[in-house]
Amino acid sequence: MLFGKNVNRYYFKYFHLFLIGIAALLLVDYIQLLIPENYGNLIDLIGSKTLTMASLLKIIYNMLFITLCMFVGRFAWRMAVLNVGVRVETDLRVRMFRKMESLSQDYFQIHKTGAQMALYTNDLMSIKNCFTDGIIFLVDAFFLGGLAIYKMVKLNVIMTVIASIPLVILALCGGIIGKIIDKRYEARQQAFENLSGFTQENFSGIAVIKAFVKERLELREFRKANKDFSNKNIGFIKFSVSLEVIFSTLIGSITVIIIGYGTHLIIASNGAEDAFTAGKLIEFVSYFGQLTWPALALANLINIVSQGIASLKRINQLLNYEIMVKDDEDVVHVDHLNGLIECHNLSFSYPGSPNKALENINFTIKPGEKVGIIGRTGCGKTTIVDLLTRIYNVEENTLFIDGIDIMKLPIKQIRDLISYVPQDNFLFNDTILKNIAFSRKSMSYDEAIKYAKYASVDDNIQEFPQKYDTIIGERGVSLSGGQKQRISMARAMAKDAPILILDDAVSAVDTKTEANILKTLKEDFAEKTIIMIAHRVSTISSLDKIILMDDGKIVAIGTNDDLYDNVPMYKQIVDLQRLEGGDE
Repeated sequence: MLFGKNVNRYYFKYFHLFLIGIAALLLVDYIQLLIPENYGNLIDLIGSKTLTMASLLKIIYNMLFITLCMFVGRFAWRMAVLNVGVRVETDLRVRMFRKMESLSQDYFQIHKTGAQMALYTNDLMSIKNCFTDGIIFLVDAFFLGGLAIYKMVKLNVIMTVIASIPLVILALCGGIIGKIIDKRYEARQQAFENLSGFTQENFSGIAVIKAFVKERLELREFRKANKDFSNKNIGFIKFSVSLEVIFSTLIGSITVIIIGYGTHLIIASNGAEDAFTAGKLIEFVSYFGQLTWPALALANLINIVSQGIASLKRINQLLNYEIMVKDDEDVVHVDHLNGLIECHNLSFSYPGSPNKALENINFTIKPGEKVGIIGRTGCGKTTIVDLLTRIYNVEENTLFIDGIDIMKLPIKQIRDLISYVPQDNFLFNDTILKNIAFSRKSMSYDEAIKYAKYASVDDNIQEFPQKYDTIIGERGVSLSGGQKQRISMARAMAKDAPILILDDAVSAVDTKTEANILKTLKEDFAEKTIIMIAHRVSTISSLDKIILMDDGKIVAIGTNDDLYDNVPMYKQIVDLQRLEGGDE
């Protein structure tokens, strides 16, 4: 059994299944303890030579009835208890995924993807085992074990005391054993997390590894992580198996003692009226055999619950993690947003960083305006976009949309207002059509072609054998950098939001393709607000105004000509790019 804030609900939610399962388990445990009694009666009848066909048939019918009841009971508890385990695992997985989707970027900066995947595999399996095997072991350990001891006491008290030794030892050592298992399992899970994270990161960056010819180095590092996991896993398994072997050996030794002592009682009774007979010895040994399973079940219960507690701690870290970016309690609901963006004395630092990424930022972007943002790498351009899309929180009364503090607006409404082409151009391992249609429930081929043409990528797509049904591979591995950029752009255009943000979205295309895209934006997206972050002046020179940034601050705002004539830093950027052939 496993208890905690995030799992207690399941005992109430699936109470009916627990009730059916436990009732069926109790029935099976009770019925199967009738078997030794029938065996004992049969042996005594044979020994006393009083066995008749009628008594034999009675025993056979009893055994058939017991077998039928056990079949029905075992089917019932399996259907109920195993069903609970699967439902708990499924529900927890959905809750974990939903929570991950709501977490802000700071969580994923701290926790690696591979480590999070371990939560959905090994840790969830441990939780499920507590709700399946744990329930079974608990009922068998206490009810079956208690009933077997009761029946053994009725036969002989001294032999029952001897038979109870494994349970007494386990009860005395259970807490210590559980703590050892908990620590070893946690170390094993941490090693698995490290291995999973290392593998995931290497497969994602395989192109870089190959480019730098670092396959052997990464293989050595993988072997280290794999060896560490292997050692931790073997250490955990050795302890678990050793525990089972010790108890199995102890139980086997006690069985020999019981048989020896029981034989002594049979000989010593010498046919007395209340004699301890061979049938009673067989019945007692059968009860002890039934007690063997509860003793092992108790050991397994400690093992499983210890694993479950360790896994629940890790899952709790996720489910209890505070959601930083969320709707304000006094959220303002409006029917429509036009997209007027105002920034007043905005400063911002990333979580955990003492340095300011943005300092005293002031600007206004009117609906339908075309604005470029340029500056050195790391000057804060993308940070502005992150704040506009509410990836992070900002101080109140510093960033406004349509005159409303962005912290007071519903996050969904803000993000519905914006189409975004990020720097990394993340694409899903799916068809080109579905990647372009990501913001919609469905999209026709004609619509996909239209937006692909807007992004100047239709010609490339038509060259693929499967065209728009081409599977592009994980993170678009089968595409060039320029193709990924333009498909990502087509996806943002297809969202058809009032504000379109392009973060360095044409850096991987040639100047002719760039010119075609800029022409499309000017003609076909004239009514939309467009914010373009760029390193090339040619990308933004024709826009309504340009925001020049440096070191987290705005240096100047104006048209291309105004900045070139009046701002030395901008003039230097333009002149350098002309010398390098970057601005034609």
